[in-house]
Amino acid sequence: MGTLETGAILVALLLLLLGAGVWVSVSLMAVAWVAISQFTGSPTGLILGSNLWGSVSSWSLAPLPLFVWMGEILFRSRLSEDMYAGLTPWLRRLPGRLLHVNILGCGVFAAVSGSSAATAATIGRMSIPELRARGYDDRMVIGTLAGSGTLGLLIPPSIILIVYGISAELSIARLFIAGVLPGLLLVGLFMGYVVAWSLLHPARNPPADPALPLGQRLRASTRLIPVLALIVGVIGSIYAGLATPTEAAAVGVAGALLLSALTGGLDWGSFRAGLMGATRTSCMIVFILAGAAFLTTAMGYTGIPRALAAWIAEMGLSPLALLAALTVFFVVLGCFLDGISVVVLTTSIILPMVQAAGIDPLWFGIFLVVVVEMSQITPPVGFNLFVLQGLTGQNIFRIAAASLPFFLVLLVAVGILVAFPEIATWLPQRMSR
Repeated sequence: MGTLETGAILVALLLLLLGAGVWVSVSLMAVAWVAISQFTGSPTGLILGSNLWGSVSSWSLAPLPLFVWMGEILFRSRLSEDMYAGLTPWLRRLPGRLLHVNILGCGVFAAVSGSSAATAATIGRMSIPELRARGYDDRMVIGTLAGSGTLGLLIPPSIILIVYGISAELSIARLFIAGVLPGLLLVGLFMGYVVAWSLLHPARNPPADPALPLGQRLRASTRLIPVLALIVGVIGSIYAGLATPTEAAAVGVAGALLLSALTGGLDWGSFRAGLMGATRTSCMIVFILAGAAFLTTAMGYTGIPRALAAWIAEMGLSPLALLAALTVFFVVLGCFLDGISVVVLTTSIILPMVQAAGIDPLWFGIFLVVVVEMSQITPPVGFNLFVLQGLTGQNIFRIAAASLPFFLVLLVAVGILVAFPEIATWLPQRMSR
């Protein structure tokens, strides 16, 4: 049986398991087990044991539960309510109003965590109950979180850009700089879509709050000070070189606990509920990560990613056609592998054909990350979809449907990057002068 036929069988099996309601992590592990045991001669049990341990014992995962806990603390205190109350008077005239807080919040938090999962989980834990209570459209609440949560992959510090830089032997600092303007472009496109949707569907927006004089708006804004101080403290400690992301996450938890206590929202009950909520969410994310890591290893053993990449290389496409084929390739591959694994498994094969076509490897790194972002909200293995499923309890396919417009916005961003590559290359060139 050919490699591509093997891939089709595994895809069908995964869809069958997910459609039957089997836990996502269990489905991923089951497909990986079948892939190794039936299509390779490798020892499945040994690979499973070593792979699961290696995937969940990484120090790079340490900030994740801390950032999730910080979100739980903010959600259970008055701080999240204060944040939305402080922003409401200023966003009253902007179509979509508080939906933009999801996008801006994810953009800011992406600069803290560098993780798509942590970004979606932390902002979602605060915003979903608040926006639902205010009467915002549930599909748009979920869609804005799913789409803008992917910013954690692009806005520095980005783990996937580090992996690509090492694989492609490029300057990680230049890659980080190259990700700034595309990240801002995505924020602008997401907000533009929310504005357009709100103008087209005015009946699905909650009524605007009454207009307030400037003095009252300024007084309402003082409620933002504690949350802004917490964000500045977390981000500032990283960029000032005072703390690693893990240490900054711990600073965020300590600051959230302190602010919650000072505002009267912290007691033993809320502390315990926040800790247990963070534990459940973090375990859900890590369990899915473990399943995805095992499936990634299984894909490597079967040789499916390399076979697909080699198949594309044999076509002899023009640069534009090559980028179109790679977009489809990475989206499909990203449906079943996490973004870092996509980069690790394919860069050594893809990069030579990209350079032979005259494509700048620095620009291609940003292009690759944006395309991988698309796969984070594409079923069956769109990781942000799973995070939001755990937060909302809704069916994965309903969440995917809510995320579809933002997938198309990311596709537009890819087209803009292809048409105007200077968006990614201008800033690194200017900084190197």
